[in-house]
Amino acid sequence: MEVRVLFVCLGNICRSPTAEGVMRDLLGAESLEQRVAVDSAGTGSWHVGSAPDRRARAEGARRGVEITGTSRQVVVDDFEEFDLLVAMDAENAAHLRAIAPSQDAAARVVMLRAFDPATPHGPDVPDPYYGGDDGFADVFELVEASCRGLIAELRANHLSE
Repeated sequence: MEVRVLFVCLGNICRSPTAEGVMRDLLGAESLEQRVAVDSAGTGSWHVGSAPDRRARAEGARRGVEITGTSRQVVVDDFEEFDLLVAMDAENAAHLRAIAPSQDAAARVVMLRAFDPATPHGPDVPDPYYGGDDGFADVFELVEASCRGLIAELRANHLSE
């Protein structure tokens, strides 16, 4: 693998597994799945071992994107394993930077919405957990646009020709 990307949200059952699933789908469509590895994790521990939220899975299914995996918590070793740690919001980005083993590792923490050229609603991907199904549709839209931008960034600056 040329690049390894870890998507991170709070519980690893809504936003980050959605981003992982969307990114896998987009990478497959562009024949990049052998060059970019993706995974997801959460900063919190209360959902460890859980499947993605049923509403996230349902939204993915409506769009032909498989949202799978088992929730896990971010560990310090993730900074060694991944080239980019992509946070869904500022709170999780701050948590990642706080546990980073070095300044170089902390510099690999980025916000997902930074790759969305439109970013009309600020830098965070909102947490849909306590809302209705339409929140998961909104998150999917934001994540997909941002993942498309992330792929463009990876092509331009991280993947060899």
